[in-house]
Amino acid sequence: QVQLVESGGGLVQPGGSLSLSCVASGIIFSMYHMTWYRQVPGKQRELVATITSDLRTNYADSVKERFTISRANTKKTVYLQMNSLKPEDTAVYYCNAVHSARNINYWGQGTQVTVSS
Repeated sequence: QVQLVESGGGLVQPGGSLSLSCVASGIIFSMYHMTWYRQVPGKQRELVATITSDLRTNYADSVKERFTISRANTKKTVYLQMNSLKPEDTAVYYCNAVHSARNINYWGQGTQVTVSS
């Protein structure tokens, strides 16, 4: 059974930091591109950051220079370090895994991030 389990969300003040983790099970993690998405109620889910199986990264313009995505294949974990958080970063953050060579993808259940004073 495939599972992606996010953790690390919570409430933080503007300008603060949070670190999200997503632990995968049931997949050959190193063969998957990993992406963090976020979604606000009533809006479309948007891509935040991607790290490919060969460690290339890509970021939404709104989070460049503030967020960093990384992965630890031995731990089957992808991370999202979020610094200088803004109220507009408030959303549910989802982990997504897409196989690098097959049409297979999986989603986590999401973790809430709230940026508020």
